[in-house]
Amino acid sequence: MNPQILITLLLIALTLYAFVKEIAPSDLIALTVLCLTVILGLLDSKEVLEVFKNEAPVTIGALFIIGTALEKSGGILQISHLIQKMAGDGLRSTLLLLCAVTVFFSAFMNNTAIVAIMLPVALGLARTKEIPASKLLIPLSYAAILGGCCTLIGTSTNIVVSGALHKYTYKGSPIPSFSMFELGYVGIPLSIIGILYLVTLGPRLLPNRTSVMGVLDDKQRSTPLFHVLIEKISPLIGTPLLRSPLFDPKSGIHLMEIRRNGERMMAPVNQIVIAANDRFLIGVHGNRNKFETAEELLPGQGIQTLSKIEGVVTELVISEESELVNQTLADADFRQRYNSVVLAVHRNGHNITEKLASTDLENGDTLLVLTPRNNLKSLQDSHNFVLTDSATTAPAPGFKSTATLTWAVLLLVVLTVTIFQDVPMSIASLVGAVVVLWLRVISPRDAYAGVDWPIIFMLYGMLALGTAMDKTGTAKWLADVIVAATKSVASPEILPYVALSVIILLTICLTEVLSNNATALMMVPIVVNLAASLDLNPKPFIIGICIAASTAFMLPMGYQTHMMVYGPGGYKFTDFLRIGLPMNIMSWILASAIIPLIWKF
Repeated sequence: MNPQILITLLLIALTLYAFVKEIAPSDLIALTVLCLTVILGLLDSKEVLEVFKNEAPVTIGALFIIGTALEKSGGILQISHLIQKMAGDGLRSTLLLLCAVTVFFSAFMNNTAIVAIMLPVALGLARTKEIPASKLLIPLSYAAILGGCCTLIGTSTNIVVSGALHKYTYKGSPIPSFSMFELGYVGIPLSIIGILYLVTLGPRLLPNRTSVMGVLDDKQRSTPLFHVLIEKISPLIGTPLLRSPLFDPKSGIHLMEIRRNGERMMAPVNQIVIAANDRFLIGVHGNRNKFETAEELLPGQGIQTLSKIEGVVTELVISEESELVNQTLADADFRQRYNSVVLAVHRNGHNITEKLASTDLENGDTLLVLTPRNNLKSLQDSHNFVLTDSATTAPAPGFKSTATLTWAVLLLVVLTVTIFQDVPMSIASLVGAVVVLWLRVISPRDAYAGVDWPIIFMLYGMLALGTAMDKTGTAKWLADVIVAATKSVASPEILPYVALSVIILLTICLTEVLSNNATALMMVPIVVNLAASLDLNPKPFIIGICIAASTAFMLPMGYQTHMMVYGPGGYKFTDFLRIGLPMNIMSWILASAIIPLIWKF
């Protein structure tokens, strides 16, 4: 083993450790790895710049823009309303419809966006049909993953792996990239069997559990908010806000907003002293929300009700890329910033109701909040969390509606790449994104905000690591180790099949604790060298890592969509293990059996 291989192996080990321990955001870790490949002499500056010529990040960015246009225009919301109309009364029929529709649309859109749109639909179905939310939300997340395995654009992993193939050859010819529906040979059977498993055995394996929101009907979720004026004769004047009845969360009175001299006060509440003519927006939750005016609620306090508006109790799920992660509510100034009051934090199956202001927020936390109903749209547009209520209604259908136009653009992108195979996916998707912008479906600002930049930067970093593994011979060394281990237990006749099965299993295990993109990009150079060592076609192995890198069902941290449903479903860690382990085993067996039938060794 030469020194460069040893250094690369150490860098891989450090990268894996950093990802598993989450010592920093994934994009920062990956960009650090990119820099270290140059600093450690594994790549020179020209070789690193070659990484940025990869078309996959451009393709993914363009598809993010089209997906954002579909979301903003209400394209997916149209489908969600259709589901609500078509859903039957039974649990299994509801599950079947929800999973089938999610699989179909996640084949053409980002999985995270699909789950974000379908989450309020699933929760609405759970409330109206009196089904525990825990029976629907894990299947929703799993269905989004299964759909992503069916097409080239179903998940960023497929695009990245396909884009990484241009620098590899097999018998003197470049390894061809994937066609639009090539992965469907495995993804479609896997999706069908996965849905059948979820519909038949899912109701038995899934817990009968719900979150705080699940036990509240629409009337309990609706609550009054009062705009009140402090009169000049009020005995509250000169009283510190925290010692006044206007700030009394234990009795159900929550402060939403403070205005003084026409301007919103952004000072911490513990520094505010009530003055004449101050205006407060207060929410009333619990048993005290029956009053029609603030004067009835707080008699004799010298306050005047200016108006009454409708408030709502809803849930916000902290996303993985949220800037609120590792911040407290007080540090984030949550009340003032989002015009909302947090009533509880749901984490790992438990509700936190004490010392909320000083609680560090984590990825996957579900915040139970009180907010004005007209504030839901603003919360939905934030990229810091996922709203579990639908803040908008479906747009009016029509040939010229922006939703219809956006669907048409996406369809043309898919058809162009499918029919004209010489047209690169990057060009087709980029043209589609530009057309969406010219149609003014979304603004350029919305387009930039819709791109998941951490994924883009993480891809560049991991592409650099893959290049370093190739150049230093590390990928070949690791492939030789796997080949030697496989040869020790398999005869030459079944060696290719065993090697493929081992690769798929290894990738599934890695993707449970690492990003699916990071796992796939590390495995590509290994499997290409493994195939070369065995004098086999590398395509079956490459297809295997694409499917395996997306089939992370067993652990809640294995896929971002799992964390989105974790809190709203009231799940515990063991719930994913119980239903996800059979899904992982099923994916492993099916992929190992189907791939050699379609792509010959």
